[in-house]
Amino acid sequence: QLQLVESGGGLVQPGGSLRLSCTASGFTLDYYAIGWFREAPGKEREGVSCISSSGGSTNYEDSVKGRFTISRDNAKNTVYLQMNSLKPEDTAVYYCAARNYYDETMYWADFGSWGQGTQVTVSS
Repeated sequence: QLQLVESGGGLVQPGGSLRLSCTASGFTLDYYAIGWFREAPGKEREGVSCISSSGGSTNYEDSVKGRFTISRDNAKNTVYLQMNSLKPEDTAVYYCAARNYYDETMYWADFGSWGQGTQVTVSS
């Protein structure tokens, strides 16, 4: 079973930082574009950022541009989401998922091998 595993969530004050990690169980991430998504209570799952298999192309949802950075280390089979200047509205469960091609769309239904998610709570 191909599955991704997220980690790194937690409780942080507004303005703080967290780094999320996405690792693979049972397969290598090298050939996949990876997307980060989030789902807040009562809201639809939305794409936050995605990265191509090589790491050479990235895309961000407008509200996180300049604050979040996606990166990958294929040698460690891991994709990261560095989140800075966090705001209360960033509070959500964050998921990563895989797709076998890269483009700048981040529609969740195009991705698979979803992880269980990691909770990020931004609150004072």
